[in-house]
Order: sequence, then C-alpha cells, then structure tokens
Amino acid sequence: MARDAQVPASITSADVARLAGVSRATVSFVLNDTQGHRVSAGTRDRVLEAARRLGYVPHAAARSLRAGRSNLVLMPASISAVGRLVSDWVDDLQSGLDRLGYTAVLHAGRFSDPLDAARAWAELRPAAVVTLDGDRLTSRAADLLTRAGVRGLLAFAVHPVDGVQTVGFDHAHIGATAAAHLVARGRTRIGVVVPKERGLDTMARPRLAGAESVAARHLATVTPVELAYSRDSARTLARSWRRLGLDAVFAYNDEYAALLLHALQAEGIAVPDEVAVVGCDDLVLAELQHPPLTTVRLELPSAARIAAVVHQLIETGTAAQVPPVESVLVQRLSS
Repeated sequence: MARDAQVPASITSADVARLAGVSRATVSFVLNDTQGHRVSAGTRDRVLEAARRLGYVPHAAARSLRAGRSNLVLMPASISAVGRLVSDWVDDLQSGLDRLGYTAVLHAGRFSDPLDAARAWAELRPAAVVTLDGDRLTSRAADLLTRAGVRGLLAFAVHPVDGVQTVGFDHAHIGATAAAHLVARGRTRIGVVVPKERGLDTMARPRLAGAESVAARHLATVTPVELAYSRDSARTLARSWRRLGLDAVFAYNDEYAALLLHALQAEGIAVPDEVAVVGCDDLVLAELQHPPLTTVRLELPSAARIAAVVHQLIETGTAAQVPPVESVLVQRLSS
C-alpha cells in the first residue's frame, strides 16, 4: 500500500533550542531540572514555551544515560489485581515515588520461572523493583537484577531473600486469623473462597493453607470453594451452598465477601444464623453491608515510608527494616 504522506520527523531538543534561541545544553538543563546550573526565569520560560508549542517530550532512555542511572521503579502488574485496599496503597506509593523524582511503571509480563521474570525486568534497567508477590523472588533472581544495575530490591514476602529488602507479609496468617475467629464462634465446616481471577492464586492459596492449619488443630474442616467476581458465579455458588453443608466462609477479601453475602441472602440463607461470613481488608463497604461484615484488617506500612525506603536503597544500598504487615480481626455482625 502506497503512503500518501511522509511520516513527520520527530521533534528534538535542537528544534526546541532553535525556537527558544538558546543552546541545546540550556534546553537540557531546563527540561531535566538539572541541579547546579543557574538559568534565568526568562530563559526557562522561553524553553518551556518552545517545548510546549513543538510538543517536545524528553527521551527517558537518553536522560538516564546522561544521568548515569534510570529513574524507573518497576512493579509487577499482578499487584493491580489484589483488591481495592492494596490497589489504593499502590496508587499512593506511585505518588510518593513521583515526589521523590521516580517514575513507577507496571510490568505486565507473567512468568512461571523467577529467573525469566528477573531477566525481563532487568532489560528495562530500572533503578528499583518493588513486588508484593515477593515469595517468588529467589536469591539467584535478585543477584541477576543486581548485576544488571538494579540498586533497590524490595519485596513483601514470608521469608527473607538474600540481597532483597524484605517486608514480612504472610498471607497464611490472614487465613489463620479468619479461621480462628470462625472456630471460636462455634463454626466447624468452613468454606474458603479461592478466586477464579488470574493473578490472585498466589495469595489465595496461602490464605487457604492458613485456614486449614487452624482447622487441623480443632474439630473443624475447610473446603475450598471457587468463585469468580461476578453475580452469576456468586449466584451459582449460593444455590449449591446447602448441598455443600458449610456453616461459615472466609471469602478472600471484602469485595468477594460482599458479593457472596448478597447471593446467599437472595437464596434465603440467613447470615450469620446459617452461615457466618468473614472478609479481608476492612474496606468502607464492609461496614455498609447488612449485616455489617466481619473482616481482617491489614496493617500495611505507609506508602510514604516504602517510597522513602526505596529511595534510600537506590541512593545508599541500605535502608532501615520495615515492620511486617499485621492481620487484625475486626468483628461485626456477619459472624
């Protein structure tokens, strides 16, 4: 197919310099906000106006080469699927990193091998990698990233990993906290929701295992129940509930819990009389349910603190240890 018009040449810093009547070095100082180089307010305004008129955007890779390092902080995209609480926390973390001069980017690749994941991340030469699924990050993967020039590695994980700043985050303890509460309330046949959505299995399975560990110490049983985050899936599960013979459910998080709560009630199953329901995250919607939802609150370190730790790792290679994530039961009327 013939081309009717030529693709326009990309705008460069030289074009901005010509329009503003300054050198390319001055354009670089202004647009990169280079410290130690004084540029008058009038000159700065002319450069910014020229860049705006031309639609010029600085080249991030070239800027990293000049600076000697990247300003990218890479986060595996699986963190976007872990629920409203963590998604909001991640958004705050991105804002905190931005204030410190970093650009947070989500990496959408999914890898079964930690080394394959590390190689893909290393190709982008980020300054740091932050992962909430840190239990899959091995010491060999960490070493590969460090050799590629990644200065900051921070992972939320159960066990420490050599070369990685680890924040304790035990999903099994979340499931155990919910199950212990249900057993204490006299429930002996506990269902545990395992979401069907891709990317949640790595957190749902440890939560299931934590609930099973509690049930094994008592006269209780745990049954995994699959649930997609849809009304149809919840309706199907609720219609089979009496056949399953379960008198309680830990529903992974508050969103799945609220979805299932409404589906159970629509089938005439009374909560908590017939089925006790527990969620996780202590979202606002938990208190708004009828009955209000019992939940497990996660006490996460502040996003600002994690941003500061990442900055310290990049700048110095070390940072103070961050306390682990704690799981706290918040009892309401659904259990």
